[in-house]
Amino acid sequence: MIRPVYLWKKAQVSLHMRRRKLINLAWIQGVLLLACVVIAMLLANLPATRDLYFHILETSLSISVQMPDGHGFIFPANMTVEKFINDILMVVFFFTVGLEIKREIISGELSTRQKAIMPIIAAFGGVIMPALIYFLVNHGTAAASGWGIPTATDIAFAVGILAILGKRVPVSLKVFLTALAIADDLIAILVVALFYGGAINFTCLGFSAILLVFIIWMNITGEKRPWFYFIPAIALWILFYYSGIHATMSGVVMALLIPMRPRYTKEYYYRKRNIYRKRLEESDKTPSSEGFPNFTQRTVLWRLSSTSKDCIGLSYRLEHALSPWVSFVIMPIFALANAGVRISDPAFFNIFQYSSELGSVGMGIFFGLLLGKPIGISLASFIAVKAKIGQMPAHATWKRLIAVACLGGIGFTMSIFVDTLSFTDQSPEVTEMLQDMGKVAVLMGSLCAGLLGSLLILWETRKKES
Repeated sequence: MIRPVYLWKKAQVSLHMRRRKLINLAWIQGVLLLACVVIAMLLANLPATRDLYFHILETSLSISVQMPDGHGFIFPANMTVEKFINDILMVVFFFTVGLEIKREIISGELSTRQKAIMPIIAAFGGVIMPALIYFLVNHGTAAASGWGIPTATDIAFAVGILAILGKRVPVSLKVFLTALAIADDLIAILVVALFYGGAINFTCLGFSAILLVFIIWMNITGEKRPWFYFIPAIALWILFYYSGIHATMSGVVMALLIPMRPRYTKEYYYRKRNIYRKRLEESDKTPSSEGFPNFTQRTVLWRLSSTSKDCIGLSYRLEHALSPWVSFVIMPIFALANAGVRISDPAFFNIFQYSSELGSVGMGIFFGLLLGKPIGISLASFIAVKAKIGQMPAHATWKRLIAVACLGGIGFTMSIFVDTLSFTDQSPEVTEMLQDMGKVAVLMGSLCAGLLGSLLILWETRKKES
């Protein structure tokens, strides 16, 4: 007779395996983010929810401390729910992106000159051309500072579409787009750090430099325990937050300083494994009413588990642990908080509207993503191949590369993030209006770029088959 406990455990294992399989599907994150965008737009515009939606985002999360002498302080300064998402949760996102970039540079698709040169050159082309289009449209207007918005590529959506298209896209082009998106993320990080910070507080910047020297010293001396990096990471975020450099950059800097080498060597692990195995065998000979594992065996197994874990580099462990949280918690929350745009005027949808004072945020972003990205990526790749600096991906044609380059115009997450940092030199009313127009243009430009790239790939594949 089958016991209920057995069935329950079997169901738990089956559910866990299904959940892991679902998480590993590349297109799931894109679908989830798209659903969050739709929900955010509804929450921001439905009469029953719009006031509550914006009230929650504007709720203060700062802690006010009042001293007996009348003095006090507020920490963190000006922190709201929206800033908490953009300045704290997004630190985890940028930290994970930094870990991925570091891994790719050291041992992945960007680890050698032959692998890295082509996607890096293409990424620079995909940044320069959209910025140029935006600059030509908005030069000398209030919208001029938003040139960085159409330069980013959302790796989750782009890779997700490639996963849906399956074997219609050669593996080499999938690797090319992934490496390009990683290089693009690195460039976007530099753009945010250099051009979208505030007034520099050199005192905080000096203390952060001292702290970074201390972290580098820990790395050099071989310190690989996570808590020794977690506490300095919090201190670094605080210093970056008050220094004028955007706080999310602290996540990238910390990611580059997390050690990749494991704490224990292969020889050490094999030696300890043999010792623990002998202890397990010896303790198994001793009769015990507990069964397996008894107290001694549990202790040995815990030590073996700890030793095994420390044979994997801290950087890999953190990336593995954080990636699901970033993909399925942090990014959806970011989309819910930032994609909600209040639409009160039908003319708001006219993203091609232009004025001599405000320029046209929508036109610059839309055409930057839809045209600038594929033109820049394709043109830079063409120059690299003709100059014999780079090499065309295997089994790829120029038509397929251009089709895949169109997917690089899916800006979404990074573009919306840069949009939240732009136009802050204007009045609050103008800043809010330009940022909202920018978000709508990002969504429409990304949607059109994704559709165009997918249709071109399907058309090219069908043409080849026929």
